[in-house]
Amino acid sequence: MANQSREAEMSFWDHLEDLRWTLFRCIIALVVFTVGGFICMRFIFNEIIMWPTESGFVLYQVFYKLSRILPIFPAFFTDFEQIEIVNIKLVSQFMIHLTTSFWVALLLTFPYLMYEVWKFVSPALYDHEKKNVRWVFSFGTIMFFIGCAVGYFLVFPMAFRFLGGYHLSEQIVQQVSIESYMEIFLSLLFVMGLVFEMPLVCWLFSQLGLLKRSFFNKYRRHAVVGLLVVAAVITPTGDPFTLAVVFFPLYGLYELSAFFVKKAPKEDEDESTDIVKHETG
Repeated sequence: MANQSREAEMSFWDHLEDLRWTLFRCIIALVVFTVGGFICMRFIFNEIIMWPTESGFVLYQVFYKLSRILPIFPAFFTDFEQIEIVNIKLVSQFMIHLTTSFWVALLLTFPYLMYEVWKFVSPALYDHEKKNVRWVFSFGTIMFFIGCAVGYFLVFPMAFRFLGGYHLSEQIVQQVSIESYMEIFLSLLFVMGLVFEMPLVCWLFSQLGLLKRSFFNKYRRHAVVGLLVVAAVITPTGDPFTLAVVFFPLYGLYELSAFFVKKAPKEDEDESTDIVKHETG
């Protein structure tokens, strides 16, 4: 109640002042980490960003060792072909140095940015609402980083190895520009981070009354087909193992989203009736 009285006492200009300081702290954090990322970019670029281009990347090594036991693993993971990354434009490397420093800073400061957003909105909430919102921000942050990790360790290396080793004609020399490499690298990383926010988004829609668990039960078969298509697009290799590696995490997100969506009252009644019938029968 004290928080609500404080919120009532705050004027529009007080809210604007809080917002101004929140944005200021977020910008300062981004600037500091961007500068730090710029200074450390050679290490970050060589040891992390370019690691998937090397045969020693963890995913390639795991698949190589498993391929000696099971022959179902795709050849482009075991028969490693070095893909040459080249620079074409004179200014590209410097611009990539700058922009990648910002994206690294955004990734590293994501938990702090979420904390600042939470601190700004929390005075307007009741105690029971605070618990829910705190859980939402924490869960969303964790899922975002899990998605980025899946994108880095799984999705991007598989896409890179397939696309980098694909030959339309033997007369074409396969060289990948640094702009193309970074575009796919960053997009897949952040796209997977956003995809892993699907359970949180479904939960929010559920709280607004826009989504019920029956939706997931009704369209589960359609979702399986759609996710198979998405997995095939991400890793168009044609072998079932690679398809399954991408499909099962996506399907797990679907089921996790269904778990967080609340049931409609009628669904609860139907489930209780089914239990009673089962027990009496």
